[in-house]
Amino acid sequence: MSGFSPAFERLGAARAAVVLQQQETLAEFLPREDWSADLTARTYASGGVAVRVSLLGSYAARERTWLWGWANPQFGDAHPAVAPTLGIRAIGERLGIPEFTTPEVDLSWYEGPAGHGGELIAMAAGGVLGGAGYIGAGYDGGSAYLHVDDPQVPAARWDPVPLPRLLANAASLFPHEPRLTLAGLLSHHRVPYRQTDTLTEAALPGGGTARASFDGLGRFVDWHAELTPAVLGG
Repeated sequence: MSGFSPAFERLGAARAAVVLQQQETLAEFLPREDWSADLTARTYASGGVAVRVSLLGSYAARERTWLWGWANPQFGDAHPAVAPTLGIRAIGERLGIPEFTTPEVDLSWYEGPAGHGGELIAMAAGGVLGGAGYIGAGYDGGSAYLHVDDPQVPAARWDPVPLPRLLANAASLFPHEPRLTLAGLLSHHRVPYRQTDTLTEAALPGGGTARASFDGLGRFVDWHAELTPAVLGG
């Protein structure tokens, strides 16, 4: 494989902004200090805060490969930390996403803006599972990626102010289709919208409208929000 599959790129584009927003919420909740993890007990603790986690997979820095938890001989699909993630593989089979079904994914080709290609697989996998975000836990030779599935972590709330930044950051990682990235974020927050090839109009919660414009190549150009409450009775 010399690039991500179109199906993976599309799914990543649809979920990227949602995941990035939730990552910011998780970072505010969970201190990034000295940490410990017990995968059999499905716990990760940092700075006095403990959360429930499951194991997505791991990235080996020297080999530049991603290994799913279910394919790791130390764990396997029956392990308590792996079983909750098996829906990713099932969706990969249903949607034809080889990155989700290949036990060990070669990412030696990746030279994009993320730290490495494994980060993007963790992002897309976290987007499939929903939940509270993911954690990259470094070890000698690579990083393990844990999915946070804990109701005590707050869910990211709708906020139109950081949307241009979220959309730009998401499109830098998954540039497949920024209109789909915006649609994914609006749908996640149940914000009504309508789209044309170059314009997305959204009816903002609490009143007001917003418009996102895209150029002829589908790239995000501008976001303009009018946060005026709706006029009652008008």
